[in-house]
Amino acid sequence: MPEGFDPEADPVCWLRNGSGLVGWGEAARIETGGADRFLEADERWRRLVANMEVDDEVGLPGTGPVAFTSIAFSDHPGSSTLMVPKVIVGQRGGVRWITTVGDCRPDLRPAPSPSAPGEVRYEDGDFPATRYRRAVAEAVRRMRDGAEVDKVVLAHDLLATTPEPLRTRYLLDNLSLRYPDCWTFAVDGLVGATPELLLRRAGDEVNSRVLAGTAWPRPGSTQRQLVTELVDSAKNRGEHTHAVRSLARELEPFCKELEVPTTPEVLRLRNVLHLASDVAGRLDPTLAENGQAGLLRLSRAVHPTAAVGGSPTARAIELIDELEEMDRGRYSGPVGWQDADGNGEFGIALRCARLGEDDGGGSRARLFAGCGVVADSDPDTEVAEAAAKLLPVREALEGMR
Repeated sequence: MPEGFDPEADPVCWLRNGSGLVGWGEAARIETGGADRFLEADERWRRLVANMEVDDEVGLPGTGPVAFTSIAFSDHPGSSTLMVPKVIVGQRGGVRWITTVGDCRPDLRPAPSPSAPGEVRYEDGDFPATRYRRAVAEAVRRMRDGAEVDKVVLAHDLLATTPEPLRTRYLLDNLSLRYPDCWTFAVDGLVGATPELLLRRAGDEVNSRVLAGTAWPRPGSTQRQLVTELVDSAKNRGEHTHAVRSLARELEPFCKELEVPTTPEVLRLRNVLHLASDVAGRLDPTLAENGQAGLLRLSRAVHPTAAVGGSPTARAIELIDELEEMDRGRYSGPVGWQDADGNGEFGIALRCARLGEDDGGGSRARLFAGCGVVADSDPDTEVAEAAAKLLPVREALEGMR
């Protein structure tokens, strides 16, 4: 077995409905931070691949050199990671491939299923639900008093501990089985299943799935009633409109064509329903050819969208910094993969947890959830919505499939 490669080790991953990429080992790593993290990451990635000798017989997006990427939400500290695996297995559209770095010759026999980590215990995180409720109430008060913000997205966290080690693959297996239509991901300890595609770039085509506006199951309500309630809600429709306009406004300068739906659809998941709009564009060929429209640079332009930050963006971020008493880290930042040509897929890191070791030999997971707050938001409702958004990772931790 090549040194440094263990097929039973925790993988990096980006999968949806059985298609995507899974990688093992670490051939190279780029770490960046601060407000210039996107540009620095792009420049360092391009320098790295420029010095590689590549033999790519497939020639599709995702073949050749690939970096699994996780970018911090905030500018400060902004700690972000790009990681190039030693081995990548890919599958898309009936085509399968294996990419190796160096002389790695992997043994890809199926690894045994990871063991359950034992009973999961939960405790308050850095910003528990009680303080989160107060922050939501304060944001609502300010908006009603005329604060210069239409929407702000506030989040909180929850800590989970397990007596035995928690393997990344254990979470990935459980999440992918319960949420096959989401993008299941694992990059540098951040593991989740996001329903929201920030950007996909393939040649001159760029796509995004914008989610904003949420309903969730509750006793006595049928799914049809929930759909009607979601679609007819002025609060949710307004929140969704802010998010779509935010993304389209920032993406438009890069595109010669941009299609923006006027009416959202309803995305149905096990734990929640979302208003969803799929935005599609064709990149300006001049920008695409000179490297100014690679995935990292496009993501820098649109992040943070109103779906995870608010609107207007600058004022919403100031309010988050003031009211949200925690560092989000890479939660709600771009996560996914990119190749040497600037193609790739970045989701928004939602429905996720940051994994780490516990001093007692088990594991700790820090779960995150957030909600869009507008002037007519109800703090108790926002707390309940956040709890519904925590369910996918909680259930995956507890072994539900």
